[in-house]
Amino acid sequence: MADPYKTLGVARTATEAEIKKAYRKLAKELHPDRNKDNPKASERFSQVTNAYDLLSDKDKRARFDRGEIDGDGNPAAPFGFGGGGGGPRPGGPGGGFRSQGFGGGDADMGDIFEGLFGGGGGRGRPGGGFASGFGRQAAPKGADVQYRLQVPFTDAATLEPQRVTLGDGGAIDLKLPAGVESGTQMRLGGKGQPGPGGAGDALVTIEVQPHRFFTRDGDDVRLDLPISLGEAVLGGKVRVPTVEKPVMLTIAAGSSSGKVLRLKGKGFHRKGGERGDQLVTLMVSVPADDTALRGFVESWAGREDGNPREGLGV
Repeated sequence: MADPYKTLGVARTATEAEIKKAYRKLAKELHPDRNKDNPKASERFSQVTNAYDLLSDKDKRARFDRGEIDGDGNPAAPFGFGGGGGGPRPGGPGGGFRSQGFGGGDADMGDIFEGLFGGGGGRGRPGGGFASGFGRQAAPKGADVQYRLQVPFTDAATLEPQRVTLGDGGAIDLKLPAGVESGTQMRLGGKGQPGPGGAGDALVTIEVQPHRFFTRDGDDVRLDLPISLGEAVLGGKVRVPTVEKPVMLTIAAGSSSGKVLRLKGKGFHRKGGERGDQLVTLMVSVPADDTALRGFVESWAGREDGNPREGLGV
């Protein structure tokens, strides 16, 4: 198992910024798209990504520094016995305290301690002893494999399935979960490294890409919508983009910049099944150097009526 600090080439006292800088530099150099004829670079890229995933997680980093987990994120083996393997398997039979020690398989710690200390009489084996713990050990599964998947903003909002190419060359259509956001991790059972007890899992971390005019606000999507002066004064219907397809939006006569209109159900999917909304902020676009408009405003009798900034105390 590799030391993630050594893998990234940083000191144990490195800051989050230093760790991120080291990872970005190595990831750029080793990315598979830039090293298609160098399989070792792809392997090294995976190691660098795994190291960054561990050190960028404050909890995991602290546990590694305390010796509670190894460089692969697996629980450290008790009493110095060899660990490794494919990482924790949540939800295993019986639950409780389980570890990846003793060769990497799922070993029941109650059985192991019973074997080490001779407790309980060995479950039918006179005298207990080491055999009772080791005899029931499952074959270790292969290692888990980490992937990072960049998802377009609109695909994340609409839960569009993503085509993912795995390390073995196979491809699958990944169904995004409701509530997906940057940092969401998905586990694909049996899509990791092969092992005597079966293949490990693929762990896919989602990164939602920014959009050029949409922004996310919780489960809602925000959009600044430019409208003409005529549309603001007279009102009317305008075509508005959404994460799915354009829709028609009614602008009330006399609308000002900053007014927010709501398109129901045009945001991100919530975990409960409903969807957020799209919030449209009107931005009135005033033409520059329009002589006729300037003359109208200068002659407008009501131009000095009222103070639009009165609510600000000025």
